[in-house]
Amino acid sequence: MKFHVSCRIEYDVAFPTTLILNIHPQSNSAQTIVEETLTIEPRVKVEEFSIDGADNRFIRLETGKRKQLTVAYKATVDCNYRFHEAEEIDPESIAEMDRSAIPYLFPSRYCQSDRLSRLAWDHFGSIESPYEKVATITDWIYKNVEYVRGSTNSETSAYDTVTQRTGVCRDFAHLGISFCRALNIPARYFSGYAYQLQPPDFHACFEAYIGGRWLIFDPTRLAHVNGLVRIGNGRDAADAAVASIFGQVNCRLMQVDCQLAPGQHYAPLGKKQLKKRGVSLDAAKAR
Repeated sequence: MKFHVSCRIEYDVAFPTTLILNIHPQSNSAQTIVEETLTIEPRVKVEEFSIDGADNRFIRLETGKRKQLTVAYKATVDCNYRFHEAEEIDPESIAEMDRSAIPYLFPSRYCQSDRLSRLAWDHFGSIESPYEKVATITDWIYKNVEYVRGSTNSETSAYDTVTQRTGVCRDFAHLGISFCRALNIPARYFSGYAYQLQPPDFHACFEAYIGGRWLIFDPTRLAHVNGLVRIGNGRDAADAAVASIFGQVNCRLMQVDCQLAPGQHYAPLGKKQLKKRGVSLDAAKAR
């Protein structure tokens, strides 16, 4: 499935600042970058890099003495979604699990799974099927946490979200990750472009490692899991932030868009369908 994605970010710069942006979709066997362009005005020092062992693609910018900065990115991305029948997803013990998934079992800055363990086991511990367990977690978050724009900030954690019962997509993802890890299911943060998301913006959800696959779940129900273009993964939002700023800038404009490429036929998966089948953006059996 091919999508056209784009973003435009404009900053006012108070003094020389370094920015690390994570706006490029991942490029791997599950996502192919057909074409892409990055435009930065005015010209500044730019470096593109990835961290060893990860697919996230970062750019590091140094504003120097510039007082304004505009970053414009667009790409055509071919996403290789895979569909998995829930009844055919076999449980996998930690002893059998691929080693790359192990770090996503542990608590992290925004996902205090250790503090939410009792709540997780009380609500979901009796469910035998791992896929059904995560699907039920996703439904519970949707029903029990209200999506309220501006209700949280960069310091809000999963523990705060389950206490306050409000949040945005980032907070919904952190809570889903925390519950999964508390139940011994590896889970990781997912940031991306989302087709038909209203209003258009960068979106966050989470992936759970079940049966050797990273399956996508969105507790907000604002986006279709087979309409996402993955930008970043991490233990939580700290590892996959759209922008990390070292200095002082003011974002005066952020525009994000995700459109279906011409000639594509798109059929979104609804809630009932997701009860029976999972979706992954993994081409390999385990990563």
